[in-house]
Amino acid sequence: MADFRTYNVVILGIGFLFIFTAFTTCGNIEQTVVKSLHNATFSGSGYHSLGIIYGIFSFANLLAPTAVAVIGPRFTMFFSGILYSGYIAVFISPSSWSFYLTSVLIGFGAALLWTAQGHFLVENSDASTINRNTGMFWALLQCSMLFGNLYVYLDWKGKTEISDRDRRIMFIALLITSVLGTLSFLMLRKSGQQEEEVLTEEEGQSLLSSRQIYKQRANSAIKNAKTEFKTILHLFGTKTILLLSFCMAYSGLELCFYSGVYGTCIGATTQFGDTSKALIGISGIVVGFGEIVGGGLFGLVLKNNRFRRTSVVFLGMVVHFVAFYLIFLNIPDDAPVVFKTSIQHKPYLSPSVSIALLCSFLLGLGDSCFNTQLYSILGRVYSEQSAPAFAIFKFVQSVFAAVAFFYSGYLLLTWQLLIMVILGFTGTLCFFVVERMQNVSADLPEY
Repeated sequence: MADFRTYNVVILGIGFLFIFTAFTTCGNIEQTVVKSLHNATFSGSGYHSLGIIYGIFSFANLLAPTAVAVIGPRFTMFFSGILYSGYIAVFISPSSWSFYLTSVLIGFGAALLWTAQGHFLVENSDASTINRNTGMFWALLQCSMLFGNLYVYLDWKGKTEISDRDRRIMFIALLITSVLGTLSFLMLRKSGQQEEEVLTEEEGQSLLSSRQIYKQRANSAIKNAKTEFKTILHLFGTKTILLLSFCMAYSGLELCFYSGVYGTCIGATTQFGDTSKALIGISGIVVGFGEIVGGGLFGLVLKNNRFRRTSVVFLGMVVHFVAFYLIFLNIPDDAPVVFKTSIQHKPYLSPSVSIALLCSFLLGLGDSCFNTQLYSILGRVYSEQSAPAFAIFKFVQSVFAAVAFFYSGYLLLTWQLLIMVILGFTGTLCFFVVERMQNVSADLPEY
């Protein structure tokens, strides 16, 4: 049984590695690709597409648990992988209607995929293996930021424009990668515990048809979904969640910035010369290294310090503010918004590749600071209501990521950075207040 569970976790991680190698790379380069299209009939925007994805994803999270309970996590992930692959395939021969249609579909697919992933990982873990399994999965997932972006660097090096042929070759490779990840979900097995649960359920239902069995599962899933939805509404009104919502919202804004906007800015900076497009790939790799370093480091240091979370969040704020200031000095102000024309604004400094890549690392490092500590404090405060609490986190984060993607094509870089600075400072301050509330509560005498 243990061997089957370890096998399942490894295959799960490999499936996500392949799918998100394709999707993360796509998100990093799609606005640059859209700007380079030689297609007079295409009027899509990469920013708007990503905004639609995150917007649909945020609301679909409320329905996903019911679907996973009825269909099962393995086939849910396989179906979601097909939707991801469809989105990648659109870039081979792009059209506006298919571009936005698949954006909507992948928003639903993302909610199903991540809900099913969490369910399947827990099913294949116990108290002694959950940390190991989560670590293995996280390590494989984060590697997705490395390979696809490395391919972008090697393929686009020395190219100032992305030809139709370059685009097709790139996205055919990404499509194959995504399909391989989708097919790997068919290799997942039921663990011994799952088989025992299915047998227990069906021992007294041998005379029931498959249709009746699925109907019972659907009714049970809907009932549980209603209960969780009521819990979500209750938690949304609590002081702790309202305060943490500012930090969650900030994590959504900076997710948009490092995963879609900053790479576009680097690719639009003509002062980087023939390497500007290839640097998008290197930037994505360096962001990934920042995420990996931060995730590993903050899980090991200061374990016995009860103020550890506030220290890490404060570090994340400082790291991001340093990155924002350097980006403000190093990148042209109109880099996020230029479409068919070249940049007109000049930055305060002569653009430096080293500074640009340093900022990429700092963006990844700071993101890991905020996300790891949000997971930590939600897990501590809402240990008995973890699913609704994390659903709220993903909902708020995704809504603000969607909003940020929509305004990213219109606001100059300075204004985008200023919005993040204001919300980042507010979110950090609110996080400190929540941590203080929890510490005071823990210090109160029991009667």
